[in-house]
Amino acid sequence: MPDSSAQPRTRDRRPLYDLLIIGAGINGAGFARDAAGRGLSVALCEKDDLAQGTSSRSGKLIHGGLRYLEYYEFRLVREALKERSVMLKKAPHIIWPMRFVLPHSPEQRPAWLVRAGLFLYDHLGGKDDLLPGSRGLDLRRCPEGEAIKDDYPKGFEYADCWVDDARLVVLNALDAARLGARVYTRAACTRATRLADHWEVELTDTHSGEVSTLAARAVINAAGPWVDKVLKGAFDQGGKDRVKLVKGSHIVLPKRYATANSYLLQNDDKRVIFVNPYEGDKLLVGTTDIVYEGDPDRVAIDEREIDYLLGVVNRYFETPYSRDDILTSFSGIRPLFDDSRDNPSAVTRDYVFDVSDAGGKAPLLSVFGGKITTYRKLAEHGLDQLAPYLPAMGKRWNETAPLPGGDMPGADFEAFLEGLKRDYPWLEAATVTRYARLYGTIARRILGEARDYADLGERLGADLYAAEARYLVDHEWARSAADILERRTKLYLIMSESETERVEAWVSRQIDAPESARAAAGVDSVAAS
Repeated sequence: MPDSSAQPRTRDRRPLYDLLIIGAGINGAGFARDAAGRGLSVALCEKDDLAQGTSSRSGKLIHGGLRYLEYYEFRLVREALKERSVMLKKAPHIIWPMRFVLPHSPEQRPAWLVRAGLFLYDHLGGKDDLLPGSRGLDLRRCPEGEAIKDDYPKGFEYADCWVDDARLVVLNALDAARLGARVYTRAACTRATRLADHWEVELTDTHSGEVSTLAARAVINAAGPWVDKVLKGAFDQGGKDRVKLVKGSHIVLPKRYATANSYLLQNDDKRVIFVNPYEGDKLLVGTTDIVYEGDPDRVAIDEREIDYLLGVVNRYFETPYSRDDILTSFSGIRPLFDDSRDNPSAVTRDYVFDVSDAGGKAPLLSVFGGKITTYRKLAEHGLDQLAPYLPAMGKRWNETAPLPGGDMPGADFEAFLEGLKRDYPWLEAATVTRYARLYGTIARRILGEARDYADLGERLGADLYAAEARYLVDHEWARSAADILERRTKLYLIMSESETERVEAWVSRQIDAPESARAAAGVDSVAAS
C-alpha cells in the first residue's frame, strides 16, 4: 500500500503542503488521490461542492469515444479503451458494461465505414479488453429493434461502460482523504503569490467570507471551465484564453422500451446522440455541442437544444416524445483545449499541460481539456511533470488499487449484491440495490447492525434515512440537500418539494451541531485551517 504518512509542515504558522490542487472535479480529485498515495502532503480546494460543475453533468459514460475516430484521435481512443478496462475493475459498483445499439442511417455514414470504425474500436484497447466485440443486427428480428422505426432495419451493437460520474469524483476525494489529503469544499482560491521556493495561497470561504492562508511547494490548476479565470484572477497571469468552453446539455425522459441497452443515434449534422437507461425507468438523452461564452456558473439548456435532442430521438423512435415528457434537464461546460477548430465536435478531447516555474522552483501546472474516462492517466502524466520539483514523490501506484467500496472479491458486483441481500433481507430490493451501487462495500458501514428500517433513523423522504444522510455529511462533505440528492445520490428525481425541504432542514441541523467525526475524516472548512 502506498505511503500515506506525509503531513504538511508549517511556515510562519501556515500549513506548508507539497501540493495544492485547485478544483475538485474529476481531474482535481484524481490528482489528489494519486499524489497522496505517492507520499506527498496534499490540499484540495473547491469553490463549490465536489463535482458540482462539469463532472456531475456529463453523459455518464466510461468509453473510448467511438466518434473521435473520425477526427483521427487514435492515441486518445486507445488510452481511453485501456482505461475502460482498468476502471471497470477498480469500481465495479459505480461502473458497469452497457450495450449500445446503433441504428444504421446510410445518409450519414455508409455501413462499411461504420463496420470499419467498430472493428478498429474492438481492437484498439488491446488484449486486456474485458468487453465483447461489436456485431451487426437485424433490427426487424431482435428485441432491441422494437423501439425503432421500420425505416431503420439494419443496426450495429457494441459495448462501453456506464459510470456514476459524481460518485467517481467523491470516491477519489474520499480515498485521497484516507491517504492523508485535506479536502476543503466551499473554499475558493482568491489569491496566489509565488515566493522564492513556494506559493502562498489565500482560500476564501464562499459562505462566510473568512480568509485563510496556506503554503505549497507546487500548485495544480485543475479548475476545468474556470482554469483561465483562475490564472487571470488568483495568479494574475494574463494572456489568451486556452480553453474553448463547449456546452453539452441533456434531457431526461421516461423509458418506453423493455430492453436494457442504450442507443447511439446518428443525426444529419454527422453528430451522434446517446439515449441511455437512467435510474431504472428513465432515459438520459444527450449531448449537444455548442460553443459557450457565458458564465459557467449559470449554464442551462436552451430552447434550440431541447428541439435538437427531441428531433433526433423522434427521428428514430417509434413512439414520439414531446416537451411535456421531459422530466428534467441539465447542462455542463466541457473545458476543451482550444486547438483553433471551428467545429465544437471536432475540438480535441485530449488533455494538455502547461508548467511554469521560477528558477526551477514553485511550479504551477495548469490542466486544459481531458475527459472522465482518462482522468487517472491524466493525473499520472501530470504528476510525472511535477516529479523533478518534488523529489519526495513516490512511484506510480494506483492502476490496480480499487476505489472505496470497490474492494469486492474478483470485482464481482452481482455476488456482492446477493451477499448484501442475504445479510439485510428486510431491505426492499430497490433499496438494497441502490446502496450496493452507490457505496459498494461501504454499504455495510452505513447499514451496520440495523435489523429494520427503524434502526436507520428518521425517514427523510423516498428511501433516504438519517443513517445514510449522516454518513454523507460526516464523511463525504455533503453540506446541503442538493449535495445529497443531486450529486451523492439521484433521489431528487423522485422526491417531492416538501421532502427536499425536510432534507435541507435536517442537513442544516447537522452542520450547526458541534464538529464531530468530520474533522477526523478530512472533511474540512477553510476556517479550520
